[in-house]
Amino acid sequence: MSFIDVVKERARSNKKTIVLPESMDARVIEAASIILKEGFADIVLLGDPEEVAKVAPQFDISGATIIDPKTSDKLDEYVDVLVELRKKKGMTPEEARHLMTSDYMFYACMMAKCNDADGVVSGACHSTANTLRPALQIIKTKPGTKLVSSFFLMVVPNCEYGNNGTFVFSDCGLNQNPTAEELAAIAGSSAESFKLLTGEDARVAMLSYSTMGSAKHDDVTKVQEATRIAKEQYPELMLDGEMQLDAAIVPSVGSSKAPGSQVAGKANTLIFPNLDAGNIGYKLVQRLAKAEAYGPVCQGIAKPVNDLSRGCFAEDIVGVVAITAVQAQ
Repeated sequence: MSFIDVVKERARSNKKTIVLPESMDARVIEAASIILKEGFADIVLLGDPEEVAKVAPQFDISGATIIDPKTSDKLDEYVDVLVELRKKKGMTPEEARHLMTSDYMFYACMMAKCNDADGVVSGACHSTANTLRPALQIIKTKPGTKLVSSFFLMVVPNCEYGNNGTFVFSDCGLNQNPTAEELAAIAGSSAESFKLLTGEDARVAMLSYSTMGSAKHDDVTKVQEATRIAKEQYPELMLDGEMQLDAAIVPSVGSSKAPGSQVAGKANTLIFPNLDAGNIGYKLVQRLAKAEAYGPVCQGIAKPVNDLSRGCFAEDIVGVVAITAVQAQ
C-alpha cells in the first residue's frame, strides 16, 4: 500500500467534509469524482449547479453537495458572522455579502468557521494569497501558533532516504525569508505535521550550504541561530543543523560531516533556509525524481485550509484533500 493510500485509509476511518471552492476548474471536478468514488471524504463544491455540471460532464460528481453562495440559505448568517469578525476593519454587510458571492474562498472559510465543513482546499487556479488571506482573516491561527507556514509532503519512489522516501519539505510556499526565530517555529510545526501524517518521529535537519560551521556567512549564522532556538524550544525533537542536504539524508556523508548527530544521514523533515531554496528544491525533486508532491499544506491555522500548486494534477488535489481530512481529525 502506498503512503497516500494509508492517508486515505485514515481519512476514511473518520470521514470529514472538505470544501472545494474552485468548481470552475476541470481538475477539481475530476478530483471530486475520484474522492467520492474512493469514499474517504464528503465533498462540497461551490458554484451554480448548472454551471458546475458543464465544467467536466464526463466525471460523476452526483455524490457531492453543490452550493451556490449567491442563493444559499446560510448567506445571511455568514454575512452577520463576517461583519462581527471584521468590524474593527470597517466591514459592512454589503461588503461581506459581495466578498462571499464573488470570491468563493470567503464563503468556504465561513463554512469552516461555522462548523458546516471541516476543511478547505483551494489554489488550483488561484494564488496562494487568494487562498490564505480569507483563511487568516476568518478562521485565524491555531492557539499557541507562533507562525503560519507551509510544507510539501514528498513521496519519492524507489528511495532509501528519509522515511522510505517520504519527507516533509518546509517552508516551500509561504514565508519568503524567515528570521532565525521563524525558522525555529517552522521546524517545530513541520515536525508535528510529519508525526501526524506518518505516525513516525520526525528527524529534522536545518538545511544550509554549510555543515556544522564549514562555511562562514550571515546566511549560515541565521540557520545556526535557528537551530539553537529550536533545540531550546522543542527539546524533545530530534533536530540538528546547520547541515548540507547530502549530510542530512545520506548516512555515509552524515557520519563523515556530522559525526555523533542523531539526525545527520537520517533526516526526514527538511527545513529550507528561505522560500527560494524550498520552492526550487521541491520542484526539482518532483520533476527529476518523479516524486509525488502534496501541497503546499498549511500548518498553524485553526482549521485545515490547504493550498495547491497551479500546476497541479487531479491526483495531487485528491492527495491534498486526503491530507486535509486527516488534519481535520
